[in-house]
Amino acid sequence: MKLLIKSLALTFLILILLSENIFSIPSFARQYKISCQTCHSPIPRLKPYGDDFAGNGFRLSDQEPGRYYVDTGDDELMLLREFPLAVRLDAFITYKSDNKISDLKTPFNLKILSAAAISKNISYYFYFFLSERGEVAGIEDAYLMYNNLFEKDIDIYVGQFQVSDPLFKREVRLTYEDYELYRTKVGLSRVNLTYDRGIMVTIGLDSGTDIMLELINGTGLAQANDFRNFDEDKYKNVMGRLSQDLTDNIRIGGFGYWGKEELGTVSKFNNTVVMYGPDATFSYEDKLEMNIQYVKRIDDNPFGPFLLSDDINTEGLMTELIYTPEGDESKWYAVGLYNRVESDINNLNYESLTGHAGYLLSRNIRAFGEYTYNMTKEFGQFSIGVVSAF
Repeated sequence: MKLLIKSLALTFLILILLSENIFSIPSFARQYKISCQTCHSPIPRLKPYGDDFAGNGFRLSDQEPGRYYVDTGDDELMLLREFPLAVRLDAFITYKSDNKISDLKTPFNLKILSAAAISKNISYYFYFFLSERGEVAGIEDAYLMYNNLFEKDIDIYVGQFQVSDPLFKREVRLTYEDYELYRTKVGLSRVNLTYDRGIMVTIGLDSGTDIMLELINGTGLAQANDFRNFDEDKYKNVMGRLSQDLTDNIRIGGFGYWGKEELGTVSKFNNTVVMYGPDATFSYEDKLEMNIQYVKRIDDNPFGPFLLSDDINTEGLMTELIYTPEGDESKWYAVGLYNRVESDINNLNYESLTGHAGYLLSRNIRAFGEYTYNMTKEFGQFSIGVVSAF
């Protein structure tokens, strides 16, 4: 099966590379003839305009999209003149001081992305990992979006997405170091705040208030079972979030998550997961931005019959500081990132401090150097890398 997937992926890549029209295949920048800087600073970090563009179904609100579609004579049919494709290629070199191992992670990621509006209110987005850490990972983000339900700022997403996307988007972070609190799983639980399948509804109010609701399987991106079901139990998990702009430079928010899952193979048992926490963003003149996220997690039975105890408590904190000295015109930028996870399960404890500096070789290519000190295990990791999109 893996061989078949790899063969199909390789064939897909070859077809793309051999296409006569490869240089005319539009991504958003090609489609609208704008710079990547319009939405990103630096890539892949989204500016507010980029967030608005994505939230508007991948349309620029001040440009008429009609010329990007074939005139079929049918007002109910919108066919793109050219199917939009883009590529992201990341390559890194890392060195860890604990085991003295240097590693050429080249490439570390290679993925094909596509997104567009396919009707007046419906858009799609997906990407396929041709290589992630040396393996064909397949599809991660993949969803249909209905934009502006009832002509209001109400959007509905159906498909695969990161549960944490309404909080802070892992996929567009600037650091090699991850947001550890979003990835944490406890015991045998399948639940965390990364990828899952479900439905997400977002509501934007004129008061600067954003409301989000999610209904998800709670099983991550596990393959379908013998009965063609992705969900392994009868339960669905829910998450809600409220965010408020206090000023142009201050936003505060908070979320709550509740889920129940059936675990175990021979002997089944249930685990209830509750997560909640505040988040905030502070900015100054488009040059300085601080993002803060706290998560409290409670599992009532993540080990089942293998461990009898009270609730398992886990909490995490992420603080990120981004400096762009010339705003979106900056070629140089710097990032500081602090990660901390504390749990009743000692193996989950994690604390790190990261310093990162980068330079834009062009609007769609950036090089960086990064140092992370793991305070839990007392070792350092130095990384240099290149992130590109084209």
